[in-house]
Amino acid sequence: MDWRGLVAKRADSVYQPGERSGLWSKYRINMGQEFVIGGYVLSHLGLDSIVVGFYRGKDLIYSARVRAGFVPRTRREVFEKIRHLKIPKCPFVNLPETEPGRWGQGLTAEKMKVCTWARPETAAQIDFLEWTGADHLRHARFVALRDDKDPRKIIKES
Repeated sequence: MDWRGLVAKRADSVYQPGERSGLWSKYRINMGQEFVIGGYVLSHLGLDSIVVGFYRGKDLIYSARVRAGFVPRTRREVFEKIRHLKIPKCPFVNLPETEPGRWGQGLTAEKMKVCTWARPETAAQIDFLEWTGADHLRHARFVALRDDKDPRKIIKES
């Protein structure tokens, strides 16, 4: 398995099988960028998750459903910020997906039934481990809303 991160160790340390000496430390290195919020899933706390993507030309491309990174306060705050943007139709051109994907994160027609769609006018900062080959995010986490970014200019960064 490919592990994205940094391993730090003391130069004079020796490997000690089966022991945790504290001489080696692993640090996970995340990537991050802005994404456009195009939908959400409700919960009793406001939001359960947000549905995000990026623009490729004029098309909004689905990237992930993001649940991690929220606390009750941010769930309510983000919901209040986007609830008035509700629209009847999905704004993502690549949905629904036909398969749920390797980790079950694909947004199929069945899973889309619980989504509320939003005009893509809000940007969010999202941290993630990596991009998949299908332009999806692995281990995505909400960081903050971004009111300093024009959502129409958000593209996939390399």
